[in-house]
Amino acid sequence: MANVLITGANRGIGLELVRHFSSRGDCVMAVCRESSEALDTLADQIITGIDMTDAEAVQGLQTIVAELLDGPLDLLVNNAGIFANDTLDQLDFEQISRQFEVNTLAPLRLVHTLLPLMCEGSKIANITSRMGSMADNGSGGYYGYRASKAALNAFGKSLAEDLRPRGIAVAQLHPGFVQTRMVNFAGDISPQQAAEGLVARIDELTISNSGGFWHSNGQPLPW
Repeated sequence: MANVLITGANRGIGLELVRHFSSRGDCVMAVCRESSEALDTLADQIITGIDMTDAEAVQGLQTIVAELLDGPLDLLVNNAGIFANDTLDQLDFEQISRQFEVNTLAPLRLVHTLLPLMCEGSKIANITSRMGSMADNGSGGYYGYRASKAALNAFGKSLAEDLRPRGIAVAQLHPGFVQTRMVNFAGDISPQQAAEGLVARIDELTISNSGGFWHSNGQPLPW
């Protein structure tokens, strides 16, 4: 049984990740701003009222999680994120900044906060996007989202190198184009399918392949 913490856990991909890990007997701590009826029936521990852009709230998670843990934190899934379609003709710089705060800075802050609770063999999964790939960008646009995910990928790669001596593995994982509220349910795969692929990639993650950038179907993605 592993101790797993998932952010953005009240719906969509996060909720399905909670469902999957719970179903196989792992102890799941679900972090979100507000819970949902579905989440209330799944997670072992639900930590609500956490705005990932609130540095004080995120830092306070170390004490909360430490009190809930029986053993080390085996897996941290940085899933919480936001999306906006910023075009060159309609740039909202506050919105772009907000995407960086949620998609990029919050995951790094959370890793830094919870790292003392992790040990050799622990894993960090950053739920990113292939839209953060420079090589894969053939259509432009989405300025805030693309840049925030590219920065998250850079953070994740640095974390993989810095944490390698401690035996903590890090992965950047693209779930696919998923039918969630964030994209008005216009995706190609269901949250359940995305979660299954993500869990498979997390299970395959070791210190030897730490630092990679993968699609949930196992395909390596270009930076």
